Amino acid sequence: MKSDKKTNKNGKFSIKKFFKILGIVFLCYITFTVLITALYRFVNPPITILMVQRCIEQTFSSDREVRLKKDWVKLEDISPNIVRAVIATEDNNFLKHKGFDFKAIENAKKTNERTGKKVLGGSTITQQTAKNVFLWIQKSYIRKGLEAWHTILMELWWPKSRIMEVYLNVIEFGDGIYGVEVASMYYFHKHASELSKREAALLTAVLPNPLHRNPANPSRKVQRRADMIQRRMNIIGRIRL
Repeated sequence: MKSDKKTNKNGKFSIKKFFKILGIVFLCYITFTVLITALYRFVNPPITILMVQRCIEQTFSSDREVRLKKDWVKLEDISPNIVRAVIATEDNNFLKHKGFDFKAIENAKKTNERTGKKVLGGSTITQQTAKNVFLWIQKSYIRKGLEAWHTILMELWWPKSRIMEVYLNVIEFGDGIYGVEVASMYYFHKHASELSKREAALLTAVLPNPLHRNPANPSRKVQRRADMIQRRMNIIGRIRL
């Protein structure tokens, strides 16, 4: 009888201890993410989980060179054409929403259901930045939940100009190629500040599958997508962040 009571007591203690540890981990994570988001408001992220992940993939691949090319540039040193291109393609309501575009999510859901496959995604530029800077690329409910948390923090503390600057400097444009400055130099041999409307459209057209598309040697599909992006750029006009 005493033995049963002791077992029950130990069982309750273990469960209580487990939730206590879980609570501590949760609070530590919340504190860390708040601090790192506040820090990145002013300090440029030195590296991202995606960059580390790609380097590991390159290391264990027999046909891929291990490389990590990135060169941070300020938003004022980036052509307005690429800003217009990514907004026109990735997030039409970037300047209006607070991190989540629920209308775009609903439209994407309806389109995907109608076609029977995932044609559109509803992620905003803020959500994509949160994923690229703080998280991993593999999809899961856990990642989406963490992505939402980081998105809220970024929209609370970062101005839209900072979100766009970080996004354009960490986004993947090819195997080991990160950021619009490196992509511009690699594909078009010019600085990001000099990108033409067509070049900006071609760079954006390789997203979200940059490992299998080349803006400097575009396929017909990429060219058609770039044509569509240019038309959208003309519609939205000048962007002020």
